[in-house]
Amino acid sequence: MISLSFGGAVGLMFLMLGCALPQYNQYWPLFVLFFYILSPIPYCIARRLVDDTDATSNACKELAIFLTTGIVVSAFGLPIVFARAELIYWGACALVLTGNTVIFATILGFFLVFGSNDDFSWQQW
Repeated sequence: MISLSFGGAVGLMFLMLGCALPQYNQYWPLFVLFFYILSPIPYCIARRLVDDTDATSNACKELAIFLTTGIVVSAFGLPIVFARAELIYWGACALVLTGNTVIFATILGFFLVFGSNDDFSWQQW
């Protein structure tokens, strides 16, 4: 749990550095925060709706994974589009992409640690 918190803090630090350093000083990259919030939602909804007793693939879970993948790819694409449009500098883009990698690895780690249906699960909350 502590490592997940540390990972989230490091990822947000990279995002803030990409925005607030004096040579960059553009806050457009903060729009990726919407993607951080939206990325776990489809999978959480699919886990609530789907019975996991089946070993076969389920269309609802597959759609949730597809939507989550689209959100994650969009989070990586937005800073690149901003840099190509010269709204932000390429250095800021690199910092934001580094922050994206750390944040999404932290979100993935959360679901790997707390995603099983045992006694130590986030679904009890």
